[in-house]
Amino acid sequence: MDSCVIPLRHRGLSLVQTTDFFYPSVEDPYMQGRIACANVLSDLYAMGITECDNMLMLLSVSQKMTEEEREKVTPLMIKGFKDAAEEGGTSVTGGQTVVNPWIIIGGVATVVCQANEFIMPHNAVPGDVLVLTKPLGTQVAVNAHQWLDNPERWNKIRMVVSREDVELAYQEAMFNMATLNRTAAALMHMFNAHAATDITGFGILGHAQNLAQEQHSEVSFVIHNLPIIAKMAAITKTCGNRYGLLQGTSAETSGEHTASTGPSTFDEKKKLNKQIFVAV
Repeated sequence: MDSCVIPLRHRGLSLVQTTDFFYPSVEDPYMQGRIACANVLSDLYAMGITECDNMLMLLSVSQKMTEEEREKVTPLMIKGFKDAAEEGGTSVTGGQTVVNPWIIIGGVATVVCQANEFIMPHNAVPGDVLVLTKPLGTQVAVNAHQWLDNPERWNKIRMVVSREDVELAYQEAMFNMATLNRTAAALMHMFNAHAATDITGFGILGHAQNLAQEQHSEVSFVIHNLPIIAKMAAITKTCGNRYGLLQGTSAETSGEHTASTGPSTFDEKKKLNKQIFVAV
């Protein structure tokens, strides 16, 4: 499961909690803070939970940065994290800060809720459709953007993509990663989703395999369509499928939300959310 669900001694209530942390993936400290918060909350949203009672922040300040760099970067990351938490209807009430060679930012998200507020990820049935809420390719987009300043690596991909293409893909990836999956969690309840997960470190294939194995019914998820950020497929092909994007194993951040739900409501979903794609 994306989050732990612990029944409490108080009848009818459960504690749902998750934690995650990140090294920097984008150049903007404020956006990095938002991305880190969105990634933590994404695990709650993958359980169909739309409200979070409390967040803690885990922050590592780099001792390799100059004092001036720390004073500029750290407050921006903290602000991004807090702003995303407020957008999710919660707030940061504490946490832990340490000094470390690497910048790290993450947190803990906690909610106490009733059984009807979360959806256990094991009730998919034959005939269900998987719905994907964001395009794939964030890892490739972020790395391609870093290659703009590396002549050796840029020369490997410049025949299939322009600098403008890379910049556009990077901006799309950054804002997708910083976008909360809260709407998707609400839609899970509206359309009676049977199971869901977010797509992060193990790629769409890894998370789909894990989801399929946990179902009470005997089901198989057949992936035949991979919505990908523009030009990222061309880059991964040119690099010899280095990131496994076309194989479904490329890692994502603040992942796409994949929900298993009945096919009869699919046309209604498309009307409600233009970001939804068919994954299966």
